[in-house]
Amino acid sequence: MKEYQNPLTTRYASKEMSYVFSPDYKFTTWRKLWVALAEAQKELGLPIEEAQLDEMRAQIENIDYAMAKVKEKEFRHDVMAHIHTYGEVCPSAKGIIHWGATSAYVGDNTDVIQIRAASEEIEHKLVNLIERVAKFAMEYRSQPTLGFTHFQPAQLTTVGKRAGLWLQDLVLDYEMLMDLKKMYRFRGVKGTTGTQASYMKLFDNDHDQVKALEAKVAEKMGFDQTFALTGQTYTRKLDSFALNVLGGIAQSLHKITNDIRLLQHLKEVEEPFGKNQIGSSAMAYKRNPMRSERISALAKFVISNTMNPALVEATQWFERTLDDSANKRLAVAQGYLATDAILAIGINIFDGLVVYPEVIHKHIMEELPFIATENILMEAVKKGGDRQELHEAIRVLSMEAGAEVKVKGKSNDLMDRIIASDHFDLTEAELKDILNPKKYTGRSAEQVQEYVETVVKRILDAYQDQLNVHVELSI
Repeated sequence: MKEYQNPLTTRYASKEMSYVFSPDYKFTTWRKLWVALAEAQKELGLPIEEAQLDEMRAQIENIDYAMAKVKEKEFRHDVMAHIHTYGEVCPSAKGIIHWGATSAYVGDNTDVIQIRAASEEIEHKLVNLIERVAKFAMEYRSQPTLGFTHFQPAQLTTVGKRAGLWLQDLVLDYEMLMDLKKMYRFRGVKGTTGTQASYMKLFDNDHDQVKALEAKVAEKMGFDQTFALTGQTYTRKLDSFALNVLGGIAQSLHKITNDIRLLQHLKEVEEPFGKNQIGSSAMAYKRNPMRSERISALAKFVISNTMNPALVEATQWFERTLDDSANKRLAVAQGYLATDAILAIGINIFDGLVVYPEVIHKHIMEELPFIATENILMEAVKKGGDRQELHEAIRVLSMEAGAEVKVKGKSNDLMDRIIASDHFDLTEAELKDILNPKKYTGRSAEQVQEYVETVVKRILDAYQDQLNVHVELSI
């Protein structure tokens, strides 16, 4: 407890995502890459014995981290430290580990493997969140609610239609994530500046053998594509693209939970609140939207973090400079960890999001008399009234009712004023029918249903066996 701990791993992110960026995942992947390289070199005729490969395979997970730490301090080079550490437990294979390779062979290829694995975790949680939001949107697709522009009351919409807007943003994020998956490429077997010169020497300048080596290693590591061209490293645009996708997800979650926080203030919607949860140490009655606020906090971090790989990509010199390394260790891992966390919290919120229809209706009826004035005017004209006279009458009555609300703090009594007016030949029953909120939501319900059934269902059908994530927040 006397050293800094990263809250992303101690408080927020899942164990699965934390493992992807753990030392064990990283360094066992390095060893798998060394095994794959040696296997491919043997298959293409280089003098490597099967016993050497067996020894390397058997020791993939036997990592002496204390020894590696000592050797890194000695060499000031993490890859060389782990080559020597691996060699200590693979004495017969010691001489062929990392044969012809440069540090980026294990470093960069592992980075791509981690991005791929982490993106799969993001994909899994994102589709689960999409499923939850779609279910919420469908359940409340016909529930009228006040729309807001500039956070001022506007024409009515529905609770489900508003959730449909949230849902559409998440679906766009999903589509961007699918585009990112098409960009995953193995850095490959390229040598120190990407020219494959060391491998050309190993294979006596046989281009076909060198190309075959790269294809074999990529296949062994689960890739069907490699970067056609690299310097010492793969282009850092991949990191930038990946974190931009995460930034997009963070934008969507931030917007969604901002709306939820505002709606909770209006007492129309409420995020889950634990039986023993405390909203304030001083104000015992408080029910703060802490889950939404946590998403807001972490989302800001993810959005701002998109600048890191952008700056790294923009400032790389020629075939490579090392100023990317320390930045990548922080930016990529923490970007994925934080995004994993906000998606998990989002799932948790929508698993227990509460809607209060009576409060929503109360707010509607405070504003609907004003919103309905055009409809009232048209109905009165149908019954023989003069449109221009009625317009002036309803304008005056609206101003009077508005003063009752704003100046005196009373309820909106516009309907009572219209009933009492000599200008309008409308009964109370007719006015009540005109004020049915469902008459003012347009195609909101139909829009939501059409979108879910045509777009969202197609996505979710591909994940039917994965829509089972249940999130219990650690804090």
